[in-house]
Amino acid sequence: MAVDSASSEKKSSNAVNELLTFNAENMQSNMKTIYYSRTFLSIIGGVVAGILGFTGLKGFVFYLLLMALTSLGLIAKASFSTHTYFDSWNRVLLDGFLGGLMSFVLFWTFAYDIVHIF
Repeated sequence: MAVDSASSEKKSSNAVNELLTFNAENMQSNMKTIYYSRTFLSIIGGVVAGILGFTGLKGFVFYLLLMALTSLGLIAKASFSTHTYFDSWNRVLLDGFLGGLMSFVLFWTFAYDIVHIF
């Protein structure tokens, strides 16, 4: 009888470990972290691109490389197990991409004007 109860305890503990549950507050906090880090790095990247004098396509390629490095850094920070902290890979790779692009272009043109025109 003791063997049966031990095996049923193992089955129930395995079922609990295999069930993925997400805490909504933690997920929202993780998504805010992604959004804020992309926005901050877009601003810094825009200033750097403006100071270096990138124009046209070079600036946009710089932004794409910056966002790729940001995504890689966020995935590395999550220990390459994004499903533990986020609901999908797309959220880590693409969330905040367009909002960051707007910030990047704003600060890129601002820094370029200050350094190279005035």
